[in-house]
Amino acid sequence: MASSAAGPRQRAAVIMNPIKKTDVDIRALVESACRDQGWDEPLWLETTKEDPGRGMAKEALEAGVDVVIAAGGDGTVRCVAAELAGTDTPLGLIPLGTGNLLARNLDIAVDDPEAAVTAALTGTDRNIDVVHVTLDRALEGDVFLVMAGLGYDAALMGDTNDTLKDRVGWLAYIDAGVRNLPGKPVKSTIRLDGGKEISGFPRSVMGGNCGKIMGGLEIFPGARIDDGLLDIMTMAPKGRLGWLGVVAGLLRRGKGKGTSVEYYQCKEAEIFTQTPQEFEVDGDHLGKASHVAFRVDPSALRVRMPQGEKDPAILTDPEV
Repeated sequence: MASSAAGPRQRAAVIMNPIKKTDVDIRALVESACRDQGWDEPLWLETTKEDPGRGMAKEALEAGVDVVIAAGGDGTVRCVAAELAGTDTPLGLIPLGTGNLLARNLDIAVDDPEAAVTAALTGTDRNIDVVHVTLDRALEGDVFLVMAGLGYDAALMGDTNDTLKDRVGWLAYIDAGVRNLPGKPVKSTIRLDGGKEISGFPRSVMGGNCGKIMGGLEIFPGARIDDGLLDIMTMAPKGRLGWLGVVAGLLRRGKGKGTSVEYYQCKEAEIFTQTPQEFEVDGDHLGKASHVAFRVDPSALRVRMPQGEKDPAILTDPEV
C-alpha cells in the first residue's frame, strides 16, 4: 500500500492518451494529489499515434518511479501493462475511455477521476494474470487483461463508428453489433492445454481473463483475474432465432440443454479457423487471423486498486 510517511519521496509517472477529452484537468488533479500526499512532481508522458503507450512505459520504468498510471481507455491500459508485466512496479488507472473494462472489474471509479487518482496513489496492490496472444504464429505477440475475441465480437469492435462512440459512448457498440449480426459461422477447432480439442461452427470464440463488461453483465461467469486460468467461450447461434439462443445462453451462463454458448477453462489454448477471422484484444481490433494462441502468465502484473473488500467473482481472495 502506498504511504506518505517520512522517508524517500515517492514519484508517479502518468501516461495519458491526449485525445481523450475530459471535463476536468487531469494533470492538475494528479499534481495536486501528489502534493497532498507528499509525493514528488509526477513524470508526465503522452501517448502518440505511433506509440500508444509501450515506449512511455519503458521510459517510466527507466526513471524508477513508484507507480505508473495509465490515463486513457482500455487500449492505453493494455499497452502500458504489457511493459509493466513481470516487474514490481504497480499499474494505476485513471479511466478515460468508453469501456474501461479493467477498471470496472477492479472497482476503480470510471466516472470519478479524483477517486481514481486517490486509489492510484494510496490504494492497495494486487497481482493479476496477464494473457499473452500470438496471431498466425508470429514471432512477436501481444497481451490482454480483460478479454479477446475471434469472429463476431472482433468484427463488432472493428466496425464501431468512432464519431458515434464519442457522441453516445458504449451505445455505439450496439449499433455495430446489430449491423454485424448477419454472417456465416466458420469451421473452427479449439485445442485446450495441448490436448482436448473442440470442433464446431461458432460465430465467435472469446478468451476471458475476467468477466464483467458494461452494465455489470458477466460474459465469463466465475472468471477470476488472479486464478492462473483462461476462460474460453464459444457462441454458436443456430437457426433463424439463433441469437436469441445466444442471449439465453449468456443469461443461463451456458447451463441447460441446447445452449448456444459453451464455456471451458485452461492455461493455454489454440484456435484454428478454416478462413481468417477478425480478431480483437481488450477492444482493440488487430486485423484477421486463422490461428490464435493464448497463454496465461499467472500473477504477472501488479495493479493498484482501491482499498477495501473486492468482488469475490473477480478476485480469488476478496479480502485486502
